[in-house]
Amino acid sequence: MDPVHQTRFSSALLTGVFAGLVATLLCMAYYLGYKGVTGFPFSSFINVSSLIFVINIIFVIIGLIYSFFLQFSRKGEIQFVLLFALITVVLVITANGVHRSDNPVWNNEFHELLAGLIIIMGISAFVFIPLLYHNRKFIDKVL
Repeated sequence: MDPVHQTRFSSALLTGVFAGLVATLLCMAYYLGYKGVTGFPFSSFINVSSLIFVINIIFVIIGLIYSFFLQFSRKGEIQFVLLFALITVVLVITANGVHRSDNPVWNNEFHELLAGLIIIMGISAFVFIPLLYHNRKFIDKVL
């Protein structure tokens, strides 16, 4: 799309969508690698299908939130980065309290898998989105 016709809203939203695609691929690689190394038996909650759909929906919402922060605050980008870094830390800590199985090994493996996915998504949100949003080559070639 012609950068002249891009609005702040559309640029932020599309950057969120692109970051979501990258996060999805990274999460799928982590999930498949983790499952292959550990032999983690449960795939009813976290699987390839859920990763594809949930992560992309989450990143559309994150793109909307990023647009909101840019539009309504002069320091919106810094606030966005700090908020999503904090959310990532809180979710990683919370993930350790999830009880998935009575087997302590499987429970620990689930914690590690979930925490890794949260970290990948969090870094994608609070690093990739602001970086790509301001990258001229990304705007010209991708958006």
